[in-house]
Amino acid sequence: MAITADSGKEENVKDVINKTIAEFGKIDVVINNAQASKSGILLADHTTQDFDLAIYTGLYGTFNYMKFAFPHLKESKGSVINFASGAGLAGRPGQSSYAAAKEGIRGMSRVAATEWGEFGINVNVICPLAMTESLENWRENYPELYEKTIQGIPMGRFADAEKDIGRLCIFLSSEDGKYITGETITVQGGSGLRP
Repeated sequence: MAITADSGKEENVKDVINKTIAEFGKIDVVINNAQASKSGILLADHTTQDFDLAIYTGLYGTFNYMKFAFPHLKESKGSVINFASGAGLAGRPGQSSYAAAKEGIRGMSRVAATEWGEFGINVNVICPLAMTESLENWRENYPELYEKTIQGIPMGRFADAEKDIGRLCIFLSSEDGKYITGETITVQGGSGLRP
């Protein structure tokens, strides 16, 4: 079942949750990955509207889905997987609003892991470096920069969304991964190494 909704608006998210419950009767896993931003704009050149775009689509969207799915996740002892980014971890230039939204998601996820653990809900964050349609276009338009980027990834490639990222989501939401909570897991082929 596919539903299009503005995740930054509470009434839209409530509608998605209600339709999901009506169709499936429960919610076991919530994965938050919605995000829009004005990438490539330096912090001093950002407008309030640029900043709001990232915060409302990413941070508020994640907040809304977590909040309104919470009663159903309590019943199922479910899982939440939120997506953040190496842009926030590394402080990448031209990514200020995007990084702010993603780091807000990481902080909120840690709080939720602390508050919701007693209900058997685990909450984790994935920071991926995955091949996407946008990245494919970027590779075609900037082949030299793409090759330079690949050289900085020890595994020599971008992650496959289904095989590398999807399988981690399945693990984190399975019984095998239920004791893992409050963690940020980088899936960046070794390019996101940190202490």
